[in-house]
Amino acid sequence: MSYRIAVCDDCAADGEYIHSIVKDWAERNQTEYQLERFPSAEAFLFRYAEDKRWDILLLDIEMGQMDGVTMAKTVRKDNETVQIVFISGYSEYIAEGYDVAALHYLLKPVQPEKLMQVLDRAAQKLKKNERFIALECSGEMLRIPLYEIRYLDVQRNYVTIHGKQEYTVKRSLAEFEPELDERFFRAGRSCILNLTMISKVTKSSVFLSDGTVLQLPRGQYEALNRAIISRL
Repeated sequence: MSYRIAVCDDCAADGEYIHSIVKDWAERNQTEYQLERFPSAEAFLFRYAEDKRWDILLLDIEMGQMDGVTMAKTVRKDNETVQIVFISGYSEYIAEGYDVAALHYLLKPVQPEKLMQVLDRAAQKLKKNERFIALECSGEMLRIPLYEIRYLDVQRNYVTIHGKQEYTVKRSLAEFEPELDERFFRAGRSCILNLTMISKVTKSSVFLSDGTVLQLPRGQYEALNRAIISRL
């Protein structure tokens, strides 16, 4: 797999240093990559408007008129899979990284080995995001990326996959389980949840990040919490 990587930093020396680490990482892993460097958030967004196919963003935070967090929020509106890594000399912005589901936050001066470890994680997540369910629906073959699926539920002999759209097919939940991965948890007989979509769990309910509230089957609270913790 070849990765498209952007380094966005208003300090040319820092941008060059980060690029050198990325190059060493790619050589170590025999990985192909394309990297572009940008001196500002505005410069990147101008390029992004033309081409949104980016895999990894390595962003400084304090840059000119627009900061890296604001830029990341703009990107995240229409790109759910890009891996965002903040690289900054200031630790007070760490909490803001959660708003854009940042993969990691590194403090300058960056340790090469730490950045390489983060790049390894980014590559693993991107490979996961390539996985999909193949679904025949209304005579058409569809590929639904796993990262888009919030949950699956069953009524009688029909399963509905809840993603960006909803698809209902005559299959059992058990048939779908081998096509899913460790992000998914079987909550009783009638539901499979995407753990990455869960924002809160109570004894009786599961709250998803999009505002959906689902009833949690009796006896599943402890097991679901263990599954969430094991992913951390």
